[in-house]
Amino acid sequence: MKIFQVNQLSLVRNRLETQLAKFSTNSSADENYQFLQKSNMPTYYFQKSLPRLPIPKIEKTLERYLAAQRPLLTDDEFKFTEDSCKKFVKSGGWELQAMLKEKDKVNSHTSYISEPWFTMYSKDRAPLPVNYNPIIIMNQDPKPEYNDQILKAANVVISSMRFMKSLKNEILVPEIFHINSKKTDTPEFRSKIMKFPTFIATYAAYFYKAYPLDMNQYKGLFGATRIPKRDNDVIYRNENTKHILVLKDGNFYTIDVLDANGNIREPEFIYSQLKYLASKDLPASSNPIAALTTQNRRIWASARNHLISLSARNSDNMTLIDSALFCISLDDTHYDSTNPVPTIRNFLFDECKNRWYDKSLSVIIDKDGTTGVNFEHSWGDGVAVLRYFNELHKDTINNPFVHPTTQTHRDGVEPTVKLLEFDFDEKAENDIKVAIEAHQNVINSIDMRYLKYENLNKSECKKFKVSPDSFMQLSFQMGYHKQNEKFVASYESCSTSAFRHGRTETIRPCTSETKQFCEAISSKNPPSNKVLRELMDKCSTKHNQLTKEAAMGQGFDRHLFALKTAAERVRIIDNFDIFKDPAYARINHNIISTSTLSSPALLAGGFGPVVKNGYGIGYSIQDKFLGCLVANYKNETDGKEFIECMRESYDQLAEVVRS
Repeated sequence: MKIFQVNQLSLVRNRLETQLAKFSTNSSADENYQFLQKSNMPTYYFQKSLPRLPIPKIEKTLERYLAAQRPLLTDDEFKFTEDSCKKFVKSGGWELQAMLKEKDKVNSHTSYISEPWFTMYSKDRAPLPVNYNPIIIMNQDPKPEYNDQILKAANVVISSMRFMKSLKNEILVPEIFHINSKKTDTPEFRSKIMKFPTFIATYAAYFYKAYPLDMNQYKGLFGATRIPKRDNDVIYRNENTKHILVLKDGNFYTIDVLDANGNIREPEFIYSQLKYLASKDLPASSNPIAALTTQNRRIWASARNHLISLSARNSDNMTLIDSALFCISLDDTHYDSTNPVPTIRNFLFDECKNRWYDKSLSVIIDKDGTTGVNFEHSWGDGVAVLRYFNELHKDTINNPFVHPTTQTHRDGVEPTVKLLEFDFDEKAENDIKVAIEAHQNVINSIDMRYLKYENLNKSECKKFKVSPDSFMQLSFQMGYHKQNEKFVASYESCSTSAFRHGRTETIRPCTSETKQFCEAISSKNPPSNKVLRELMDKCSTKHNQLTKEAAMGQGFDRHLFALKTAAERVRIIDNFDIFKDPAYARINHNIISTSTLSSPALLAGGFGPVVKNGYGIGYSIQDKFLGCLVANYKNETDGKEFIECMRESYDQLAEVVRS
């Protein structure tokens, strides 16, 4: 009897172990599907110990401000600006500084620039496309069969959800700038740092030349929308939503991509839903409400309120749009590698019927699988979006869950795809028509050109000991000077994400050094290449200094902006000549506005001109070429001529470098 019982128990135990092994295997496989990463270090491990963004000394800010103004002003204008800076110190500048520091002290969880910088965005009534939303486009999958639009969309959804779930569960690898990634971008390094308590973890990482970055903005990637209000927009966030928004031909659909427990639905299910949606082949929407998001924010706020007031269905639909995890736009366009401008324009701002520009994150996919990310800018900057972009590109290519051979579900698909139908009256229909016409007029006024320069590249710049970024910025100054024979306010964005709730700081690329170089090389009797190279090196040294200062929160732009905001808040702005000085307005009218992102996943990126008589320049420094995308208003500036001046500048600078 005992032997029988033992044998029976042994049999039961073996069966249980078999079932547990199967369960364990399935659980592991499910985790591998549900999560993009499973970091041994919590995602926000460094947040508490990140240093606070410093408030610069007022005298250093004024010194840097005057240095930036010097190449832009005549002697008389500079004397006036110099006097206004002296008066600023004597007439209450220190009091503003004290106010700024006091407010910063009682808000130790954030940075002194975070609130006023967000408010600057949210209060501006200008339309989002052209003026704010940028675009980044990723390289296609090298496997052509994976560039089918719907197959790509399914993998984009799955990889995005894997990223999001890793983030929410705090198992996404923390964002760190690595000097030597082979040594510090490893589980072993993270385990070593986790031996230190969170309040000093950042400083422990510094010892190994690894620099943690702020990840607060990552929380704004998913389930968020900027909602227009009359005077000051707000960000709506929903952490419990389970659906995405899909736009096709101006029609709106929602798809539940998470189940009731918050798990990602299986690949076949997501693929089936997207296939079903695409097969519906409805006619293009006769009232594409997406066009309303291209309007002036005050006009859009009024139109939105009216649309919602028409019916409960409209109100419910708008809530579904606002709360969607992110938006996918399925376009009917194709990418042409010999002429990328039409695709960049379409992804950036041309299209108004198949975009929801208010969405924090919109992924656009055209017929041949070319994929781009268009994002609303008020909530965050490039660091969070670029991380998502890079991970999305890598995961969809190296680890796709939907394949050309993947079978779709035959049943149970239709009920999960919901077409959002709206009710309209004559006013709502007219609001949409007005928005389409207004947007068309704007984009028709914008020119865009792309310059790909293959006679010099990133590796050659390094070979000849020239800073690639300094080289690009000098070329912009030189090109503009060739075209216009003057120097103007110029802007290069620099992240301050090394600090808690850091945003950006401005690098001022137009310096006394770049002015001296441009005047020398364009003179009737230019100096030798040896002398020009010496002048170029001075430009590079200065640019590197400004870059380091900006990255360390020691620029002047954000500090002066915060001081001005403080003066406005207590209504004493009229007491300060520095903010009434025409030179202050002029240096903040950025005619040359530039930005770059470095990523092997990046095909192209760009943004619109920030002022009517300016150029918006998105540039990239690649291993095989230098590239820039230039946008401008046709009636204000000549983009074609500027590109030709840029090409000439590249040629001349390349000759100086190689000599």
